[in-house]
Amino acid sequence: MSGREFSKIKESLASWSDIRQLLRGGEQGQLVPVVIPRDRRGFAWMTLVFLAVYFAGMAVVTDVQTLPALAALLLLALAAVLMWRKAIIEIEEGTTGVRSRWGAITGTLPPGRHYLWLPWDRVDAVVDTSTEIPYSAPIVACPTAENVPLKSIEFFLKFRIVDPVAFVRTIGAGNFDLVLASAVQDAIRQRSRRVQTERAYDLRGSDVGDMQEALNRQLGRYGVRVTGANIPDVQLPDQYQQHLATREKVAKELSAYEREWELTRKRRIDTLLMEIERSKKTRDARVVEVKAAHNTARKDVARMLEEQETEAQRVRWEIEARGRAELTSAENEAKALRRLAESYRDNRAVLQYELARRRLDVGAKLAESAPQPLVVRTQPGSGDASALSTMLLAQFLPRISGQVAAPNGATPPAQR
Repeated sequence: MSGREFSKIKESLASWSDIRQLLRGGEQGQLVPVVIPRDRRGFAWMTLVFLAVYFAGMAVVTDVQTLPALAALLLLALAAVLMWRKAIIEIEEGTTGVRSRWGAITGTLPPGRHYLWLPWDRVDAVVDTSTEIPYSAPIVACPTAENVPLKSIEFFLKFRIVDPVAFVRTIGAGNFDLVLASAVQDAIRQRSRRVQTERAYDLRGSDVGDMQEALNRQLGRYGVRVTGANIPDVQLPDQYQQHLATREKVAKELSAYEREWELTRKRRIDTLLMEIERSKKTRDARVVEVKAAHNTARKDVARMLEEQETEAQRVRWEIEARGRAELTSAENEAKALRRLAESYRDNRAVLQYELARRRLDVGAKLAESAPQPLVVRTQPGSGDASALSTMLLAQFLPRISGQVAAPNGATPPAQR
């Protein structure tokens, strides 16, 4: 069993001077969230009032009036001071006082100084409403889902009293301890029933938000709110711990074997990856060579095709040039023939003109070669003139005939 025990909650009866210590430090290891203060107000001030009334009566009845009257006034002043001093109530910071009248709770007193003048007004309890009170509950023999009783489950929570009137009126600190212990045990046992034994250690530090909400639903009617909860420790049975230790040992060996196998597998995978990378590099090199050869072949084919295309272009150009030359020659020949025909057509008129001109030349030559008559006109009736002109004409005729024959290529006769 766990060495720790349930936290105990109780309420204590103490004087006003001890309230702070009990609320903050507890009493004999027990938690004290509620302290019932002893009523320090007495009726001693009424004795002083009665004595003052007595001395006042003496001052009235007897002849001596000054001294009893002074005594009565002094006693009344002392009774008022004593009554004022006893009426002072100081509520510590962080606590709340529950006020009652004739035993019925009428309200609360906040922190600070208050005055209760009437003797039937009193403070029934001083409740710590600001401190989060820690509560530890080690639950033993909690069965798991396989009905294996766990050695103990330690449950820790913090709660705060938010409604002191409801807390004091409905349950009180002593009864609240029993209710809280029962609620915590029930919540822990329900949680352990949902856990496999081999996963019991998973309860350590697990999320207990659902348990906290369930406790808040149960304890909310008492004016208490759970502010935090967790499971700090879980202990398995001794036999199961040995079994678990064996399982852990086997699990560790299995984990070591798995790590070793993982390293071996990783090493083999790395080797295979290296081989694959080497093969990829070889393949890439061969692919590069093939691509280079392919590019070379493509270049050769392209060059061959270019050469063939150039040769075909050259042949085509030669054929076209020869065809154009033949066409040009044929066209030139046709033009020459056409021009020749035109020349023939034009030369016909020229020939006719030449023929006519030659005819004229021949006629002229013939006319030149023909004898030319010489007409000598003389005037009738002049005999002397006729003889003279006949003589002159006889002299000049040979000359005239020679001059006429010289232009035609004939040599004139020699003149003597």
